[in-house]
Amino acid sequence: MDPNISEWLNLVFRWIHVVAGVMWIGHLWFFNFVNAQVAKSYDADSKKKVVPELMPRALYWFRWGAAFTWITGILLLGIVYYMGGVLVENDQSKGVATGVGLVGLVVAWVIYDVLWKQMAKNEMAGAVVSFVLMAGAAFGLSMIMSGRSLFIHIGGIFGTIMAANVWMRIWPNQRKIIAATKAGTAPPDGVVPLAGLRSKHNTYMSVPLMFFMISNHFPTVYGSDIRWVWAAIFIAVGWGMAKLMYNKAATAAPAQF
Repeated sequence: MDPNISEWLNLVFRWIHVVAGVMWIGHLWFFNFVNAQVAKSYDADSKKKVVPELMPRALYWFRWGAAFTWITGILLLGIVYYMGGVLVENDQSKGVATGVGLVGLVVAWVIYDVLWKQMAKNEMAGAVVSFVLMAGAAFGLSMIMSGRSLFIHIGGIFGTIMAANVWMRIWPNQRKIIAATKAGTAPPDGVVPLAGLRSKHNTYMSVPLMFFMISNHFPTVYGSDIRWVWAAIFIAVGWGMAKLMYNKAATAAPAQF
């Protein structure tokens, strides 16, 4: 590809990627740190008035923010990494790294979805297994691609899982919740817990995701001989930060005026 065309495409897609990402994560955090707490105070009449008006509007920007973030992220992977010069180091195969990078995004979603269908009622065990799997993925990717590419692909795995959660698990179930609220009936069994759990997962993944998306600014970390260990550490720290935000959201402090 002509370098000038590549540069302009990089500029346009990156701008859209950031704008859509802010829209997506902003609504995600609103749902989990603000709306989830306020909704506890709703009575039946309040729910019937507020939910059908608020949620469709918020979920519109939420789901399309997710879609455009993921689409532009894949396009940027292609321009910067698969067609650029930073995917692999000198002794690594670009073809293998490209194939593993793309297939790995899909495989990661399948493994995650199957795992959490089984572990939904045992969140701590599921979190431990998920962390071990992500650390293993980081180690495996470090064997076939550059450190910079490793970090961006770990972010891509999180982003793919999150986007798939939005469109395949959260949005379909939220539609059922909204419809039931309008009708004044209870949602189908399992709908509310599933939507809530996947939204919670997305919130936890969003914090390390944002680090991995800007990790190319930190060569000291991605250039380390133990870069996969650093990747695992940043995942753990990110999850810890999300836990702190959840704890703060549940206190009286955010509601003080």
